[in-house]
Amino acid sequence: MTAETVDTARIGTPDDFDIRPYLSGLGGNFGGMANIIMQLSWPGVGYGVMESRVESGSALKHPVKRARTTYTYIAVALLGTEEERKLYRRAVTGQHAQVFNDADSKSPVAYKAMDPRLQLWVAACLYYGTVDYLEKLHGPLDPAVADALYAHAARFGTTLQVRDTMWPPNREAFADYWRESLREVSIDDTIRDYLTGLMRYSNGPSWMRGRAAEFNTFVTTGFLPPEFREQMHLDWDDERQARFDRLMRRLGAIERRLPTVVLNFPFNVLLWDMRRRVRKSIPLV
Repeated sequence: MTAETVDTARIGTPDDFDIRPYLSGLGGNFGGMANIIMQLSWPGVGYGVMESRVESGSALKHPVKRARTTYTYIAVALLGTEEERKLYRRAVTGQHAQVFNDADSKSPVAYKAMDPRLQLWVAACLYYGTVDYLEKLHGPLDPAVADALYAHAARFGTTLQVRDTMWPPNREAFADYWRESLREVSIDDTIRDYLTGLMRYSNGPSWMRGRAAEFNTFVTTGFLPPEFREQMHLDWDDERQARFDRLMRRLGAIERRLPTVVLNFPFNVLLWDMRRRVRKSIPLV
């Protein structure tokens, strides 16, 4: 990824940048599980999610609701107004404030979902995955576009507790942050089993646990950087890489023909739903 200078005064508020041509619903579906694995590869995030006492947000017990909440968060962060981001921050913070380990926790690490450092890692994974998907399908981003997208992506974190100053000031600084952060990647047997279950749809209907699970495992492994594949004990070889590359080229050809409103689905619909919930005083999460 080529590093260019970003005007740090614009981080978090690049209001002249239109994210919509670069926001892919297909990307969320095809690359989403790989991104979850990356996020949860930090033990504090992994155990925080797995042990969360907020049952309504459990991916195992309420997978549809969890997906809606997560996708809506991305939609609000990237497409919403400043006021909408504040409203969603308040709603998510109410859930996150309940996620911390205590004397009853079996976790080998301390964690709390309100920790800005853990949130920064999650935001970094979301940004990394966004760019990785775009470049796998469409080739390298234009440097000016890459800079603007990077500045806009600070909202992945600042829509929660991550301060503007915590987001690395430019892409070169982000690359340094990413390399250092990989030192904390550690997926133990407990988290690996949890993630493997999600990847293979153990939380879904039985018909999804056959070919759909195999396909999801294939694309997830393809999107994972080698460090994460190794931690997940996932096999990969040149033949599978070639199949994955062909799939990405085909998806790219499809995406380039899609109108923006279709490209952005379901994020645009979920933003509309969030606004509807606000009008009707329905809980946001």
